[in-house]
Amino acid sequence: MVSSLFNKTLAQSNATPLCFSISSTPFRHNHTITSAYFSAVFSSLGLSSNLFALVVLAKTFHHTKSRSRSSFLLFLGGLVFTDFMGLLVTGSIVVSFHITHFNWRQLDPHCHFCNFMGMSMVFYGLCPLLLGTTMAVERFIGINRPFARSTAITNSRACLTVAMVWVTAGCISLLPLVGLGSYHLQVPGSWCFLNISSRPLDMAFGLIFSLVGLLSLAVSFLLNTVSVVTLLKVCCGQDSAQRRRDYEVEMMVQLILIMTIASVCWCPLLVFIAQTVLSGSELDVHHLLLWIRFATGNQVLDPWVYILFRRAILKRIAPRMDWSRGSIISLYPTISTSFRKLTRASLGGTTDHLDRVRPNPSKARQEDTPLPVLDATAMSSSI
Repeated sequence: MVSSLFNKTLAQSNATPLCFSISSTPFRHNHTITSAYFSAVFSSLGLSSNLFALVVLAKTFHHTKSRSRSSFLLFLGGLVFTDFMGLLVTGSIVVSFHITHFNWRQLDPHCHFCNFMGMSMVFYGLCPLLLGTTMAVERFIGINRPFARSTAITNSRACLTVAMVWVTAGCISLLPLVGLGSYHLQVPGSWCFLNISSRPLDMAFGLIFSLVGLLSLAVSFLLNTVSVVTLLKVCCGQDSAQRRRDYEVEMMVQLILIMTIASVCWCPLLVFIAQTVLSGSELDVHHLLLWIRFATGNQVLDPWVYILFRRAILKRIAPRMDWSRGSIISLYPTISTSFRKLTRASLGGTTDHLDRVRPNPSKARQEDTPLPVLDATAMSSSI
């Protein structure tokens, strides 16, 4: 009786945790100084780039007066902040491994640390893709349905939307903790990621991760294509010199570049996971490492889109373009005219009511007379 209990306890103590079940730690990996330097330099470059972009975004947001641009800057700020935190969390673990060469089984016998890193990899991987889709939806509505956008998307709703994206990505990353899929230690032993295997639950989670990412990229490509075509039709039509608006061009250039970078960095990994899961073939570790490094590069390149393609830089690239200030609503003359008529009609009744209430209507009308508006081109040149 005592011996059977002892053997059962010994078997439980020697049981391999789930996150190490496909691993033979410690891996036979040659810990070179190059690996530590590369990881440290890569993480430092990404963190400094995202931090600089956050500072520039904060200053721009503080001075902007355009509602559409301010909400776009909030989405962009959420993207840059997410990339910064992703590099800070995952990069610190990888750099620590290359410097200290710690043993995962001794450090994390119950897989809590490995699950945390796996969740971080999935969360900070899906967030940029989902935020890119959200920004594409915002620009699609802003360019094709400007009046609907002006009433539906405010700064508070933009912040709420970013929070909802984070919650969605967080819920997906938590699925392995409730039994759908699992996180495993990956070669060379410096990181944890979702287990790509032929087990049904692992296959389901791998497909969810890859299909959500691919669907986000597809929706972004479709909406951005329609938005660019619409913007080109309006800006390059008749009287195009009077219809160009810098903010719409700036935001679309940045959004197209963000989508392109995300597609180049993430499509190989997402397609690789989906193809491996659906084909049931053995996991190619070398390709997994290659594509995961491609995907990590997205967090480093995203902030440079805003740093290098701001309005001031674009004006230097295309100095002959009429960089007048204005809203996309002014690009549609008929809609703008109707809007002014509707505004005058609605204000007319209000004005008549105020004339009956005010003791001196004629004096009040003189006080309410708007100040003369400076020409947009003159303002732009002065600024």
